[in-house]
Amino acid sequence: MAIKFLGWLCAAIAFSSAAAATDPVYQQVCAVCHAAGVAGAPKVGDTKKWAPLIAEGQVILTAHGYVGIRAMPAKGGKPDLSLKDFAGALVDMVNQSGGKWTPPNAALLSQMEKEVVTRGQALKAKK
Repeated sequence: MAIKFLGWLCAAIAFSSAAAATDPVYQQVCAVCHAAGVAGAPKVGDTKKWAPLIAEGQVILTAHGYVGIRAMPAKGGKPDLSLKDFAGALVDMVNQSGGKWTPPNAALLSQMEKEVVTRGQALKAKK
């Protein structure tokens, strides 16, 4: 009985941990830092570290991450990464970490694009 439970528990943990890894952008770009917490990146699944970021809201967090924030480079270090693909990977990470975001539709992407411009201008002004 205990062996069956342990096997079930291991399978459940493996499935929940692998869920974020199904997004190809997460696998190729985000996991480099967010799987291990490199340079202070919140690990996928760390609800305490993600909570204040999730509270910023989907538009703000996506746009600020896309242009680069703290130790995170713009577009996760992949210059040709589209905002839509970045936003999709972020939805997967957030939803594995306590959030309940939806994949961005055209209206949400439009809001994100406007915030990307605003944030980019603010960063240029600081230089």
